[in-house]
Amino acid sequence: MDKHSIETIELEMAVLFRRLTSITTFKKIGNLDRAAYLLLHHIAYREGTAGIKAISDEFQLDISTVSRQAASLESKGFITRVPDPVDGRAYSLQITETGQASLEENQQVRQEMISQLLSGWSEEEGHLFGELLRKFNAAFLEEG
Repeated sequence: MDKHSIETIELEMAVLFRRLTSITTFKKIGNLDRAAYLLLHHIAYREGTAGIKAISDEFQLDISTVSRQAASLESKGFITRVPDPVDGRAYSLQITETGQASLEENQQVRQEMISQLLSGWSEEEGHLFGELLRKFNAAFLEEG
């Protein structure tokens, strides 16, 4: 890729991160912070359960960080621990009905905000943008 493209992407990503931080800091988006939202989403759409190690690998976070986030969600009744039938010491996390309802509410709020931001875009542009973002995010896992 040429230098100009890299420079443009780097700058636009910095601006995007700044704006996302500003929105999430000063304007509440749903009742879940970004970490809680991603954790619940991962658990809900990965066959209904997920282990701490798998989550930490997926998001490239320390296991202790994911454990703290999970403990917070568990105390709010959003997830529950499910013992591993083979290894009694291990467990998976499973989303509760309360957690699922909160996740769906947050998804709706977030998707409405994105829909407003992209209201002038064509269907094709929206599809391409989504696919390119998915590809970009996947590149982080390939590099790790």
